[in-house]
Amino acid sequence: MAYSKDQLLARLKELQIEFSQYEHPVVLTVEAQAKYVGNLGGALSKNLFLKDKKHRYYVVSALADTKVDLKVLSQRLGLGKGGLRMAAEEALVEILKVPLGCVAPFAVVNESARHVSLLLDQGFKAQEYCFFHPLSNDMSISLNAHCLDKFLKSIGRDPSYVDLEANPPVGKDQPPDLAAFVPSDAPILSDLPVKAPTQDSTGKHVSAASNSAAVAAKAIKPSGNAQNVKEKPVNTVQPSIPAADAGNFVEELLDRASALLLSEISEDSIKQHSGQLGAEVANNIKKCLREDLKNLATIFKNTAYTEGFYAGTRYQPKRL
Repeated sequence: MAYSKDQLLARLKELQIEFSQYEHPVVLTVEAQAKYVGNLGGALSKNLFLKDKKHRYYVVSALADTKVDLKVLSQRLGLGKGGLRMAAEEALVEILKVPLGCVAPFAVVNESARHVSLLLDQGFKAQEYCFFHPLSNDMSISLNAHCLDKFLKSIGRDPSYVDLEANPPVGKDQPPDLAAFVPSDAPILSDLPVKAPTQDSTGKHVSAASNSAAVAAKAIKPSGNAQNVKEKPVNTVQPSIPAADAGNFVEELLDRASALLLSEISEDSIKQHSGQLGAEVANNIKKCLREDLKNLATIFKNTAYTEGFYAGTRYQPKRL
């Protein structure tokens, strides 16, 4: 049986953990929650339920204003730069036993979540108290980090606080600093040398269209030695073309779609569209992603052509 809100509150009282509780309408976003408890002085939290490519799961709980870069976090865990994504709602219900919008550190209380890794923002420790949902998003409770630690230890969890905004280098002589947090019931993915998508100074992806010309230019510039070699391989340097990897291409599509989907769901959009929210979100996603995905597909096509071109010039057929 999954823990209920009332059972969790009773458990906190049993452990003599000090907390305050505030009932409010159901909220799905931090912004919506802030309308009801944001003026009470505590720090709001955002909570992500993530999974990696081997279907290992993570709850990341952070201050609302902490910037969590999933690509950086993935690399710090040793999963490569594209190893994390938002978990499906079905997994949320099956593993954490909570509905959408109710993720919080308390969600690891259920036995079904015993292998879920929990990463807590070290910023929680500096707050007088923080707000979390007690397995239900029609209530918020406030408590400090010490009280949260007491609860987690009572269920056999060793609280782990990390700097979620850090971006330490990861390489041959600098192993991933958060690799120990990958669930131990499955092997850790090797950190493959995958080139990350181009980003601008704000950390946002640069439009794929801005890179297509450079890719095409590589495709039409063969080595000058290609015409003079008969049976020996051409000594050319093949360019790095990450977009030619179908797996990375699909991951990029899913990352963009997931981010856009989350940005479309807000309390205002729910009130405005009500029962038509699904159709409205779908239409907006199609509208916003259409050109972006066309550009990505063009890059994929161009880079696949480039690899074929270099494969053709690497060896010359024997002359009869």
